[in-house]
Amino acid sequence: MNNSEIRSLYGLKHNPFLPDVPPEALYAIPGTERFAQRVQTMAAQGGFALITGEPGVGKSKTLQQVAHRLAQVPDLSVGVMQRPQSSVSDFYRELGELFQVSLSPANRYGGFKSLRTRWQNHCQSTLLRPVLLIDEAQQVSADCLTELRLLQSHHFDSQSLLFTVLCGDTRLPERFRSAELLPLGSRIALRLVITTLSPQQLLDYLNYALEQAGNSQLMSTELMHTLAAHAANNLRVLNQMAAELLAAAAEKNLPRIDVDLFFELFSPTVAKAQRKHPK
Repeated sequence: MNNSEIRSLYGLKHNPFLPDVPPEALYAIPGTERFAQRVQTMAAQGGFALITGEPGVGKSKTLQQVAHRLAQVPDLSVGVMQRPQSSVSDFYRELGELFQVSLSPANRYGGFKSLRTRWQNHCQSTLLRPVLLIDEAQQVSADCLTELRLLQSHHFDSQSLLFTVLCGDTRLPERFRSAELLPLGSRIALRLVITTLSPQQLLDYLNYALEQAGNSQLMSTELMHTLAAHAANNLRVLNQMAAELLAAAAEKNLPRIDVDLFFELFSPTVAKAQRKHPK
């Protein structure tokens, strides 16, 4: 059964457990709302911000929420880098595409000047710095990060022409402690470390996700508590398990997802024993 059929069967506006949840329906992880507000404020100043955390805790979705919030700001130019592992020449080429500047890989200095001129004009016309968002930033080479730092710096480092939000796993802050990248690391004015969620926080997430999707009664209370307790404190694991449960329930045409299906899918030996020896 495909996703459209599943949504139709359960009256869902969207599948709350797949990655393509609308940005306005995303769950705000505790502590991220204030960070997003600060990011919007810092667009007037420029500089660097950093989002880090273990895999699966919600870093990318937090960055998506930041992007959605920034998109509401009139006249603000926001670029989202798609290929963080690029070479320096490709890095410049993508920056040129993001900020509508024609660059030649053979003339890096010309590209450097053109980008800075574009950003200066944006600052003067809007009083805001253009914004660059980089997900999976641990993949960006040290050379590219250094180029980015130099591109942003203006007038003896007294001004910043760009506001960059870097998002990556726990390797990223470690890299900024190296001698090569310490000059950039010391310029990060805003940091958000996303930690694993407690079972209660995961339960809050489930309640919110189902409500936003339009069917708060899709799962039984017992199942929701069981999911929250068995997701290893990890949002991605929770969503993967919940998506599998939803797909299995749709195949069985179940009116509601209960804890029995959880044991059938994720603890088959327990489920078989319960069927053989009912209480």
